[in-house]
Amino acid sequence: MIEVSVKSLAFDRKSNAPVVILQDRSGDRVLPIWIGPGEASAIAMQMGGITFQRPLTHDLLVSVLGGLGGKLQRVLITRVKDSTYFAELIIARDGQLISVDARPSDSIAIALRADARIFADEGLLESASEVITSAVSESPEDDEQDETTMSGEALEEHLRGLRPEDLGRFES
Repeated sequence: MIEVSVKSLAFDRKSNAPVVILQDRSGDRVLPIWIGPGEASAIAMQMGGITFQRPLTHDLLVSVLGGLGGKLQRVLITRVKDSTYFAELIIARDGQLISVDARPSDSIAIALRADARIFADEGLLESASEVITSAVSESPEDDEQDETTMSGEALEEHLRGLRPEDLGRFES
């Protein structure tokens, strides 16, 4: 597992869906994951430091965990199957670790609120990198750039052009 952080949120104009861009904390690899608008909003609000008088759903879950004596230790984004990503919340309680199946989008929103680390399976990062590199090299306007010289804006624009199926062609 490789530690990642939320690099940015983007909007895929082709699918009209938000995309959370995770980046390898020790490198240049990225993992785009298409998410729902509610989760994108929750992630954006937390990243922007926006708070509400009353807890929203992800805030509530962090409060419930704490009230039950637990703490989110980390999030693991483990695999993709049929274009659907899978994640686990790893919760520490009474000296034990509990794994809870969750959507990556919810997991990321909760991790940001709980100051928990986020990890992605190495194979997911490698596969996403291969798909992006392949798509970039197939694009005539980007023939002179490779994935290591692509600017953040160019990468984000390229990711907007990808479809979830493009990154769902692989399985771990």
